[in-house]
Amino acid sequence: MQNVNLEQEVIDLSKQKWQWMSERNAETLDVLFHEKSVFVHMGGSWGKEREMEIIKSGGIHYKQADIHEVSVNIIDTTAVLLNRITLLAVVGGNEVTNPFVVTEVYVQQQGNWKLVSLSFTKLLTPEQH
Repeated sequence: MQNVNLEQEVIDLSKQKWQWMSERNAETLDVLFHEKSVFVHMGGSWGKEREMEIIKSGGIHYKQADIHEVSVNIIDTTAVLLNRITLLAVVGGNEVTNPFVVTEVYVQQQGNWKLVSLSFTKLLTPEQH
């Protein structure tokens, strides 16, 4: 039963993360993102420092993530969450909408979840709602 509670906790945290990203809430994201976290986008991959700069500067503004499906697996102190989303973002001044499966990996440290990996995989098939 405890895993069900942990799964819901991670799902709720992931939803909250999308809100913080849309609000460009850098202070809260700085706490959530592990120091060694990695981010994989369509245009490249990088670490926490660059992701934070991109969010603060608005280089990518994650305006809205519509979540269609979510699943999470807890393995010891690691959670692997999959989101199927439609992401509305502003990239380089242009508003774009893309369907993605986003893989989020969290580790638990001192009772808190830390995001260690956020990876966007663009879907090539039309969206099903």
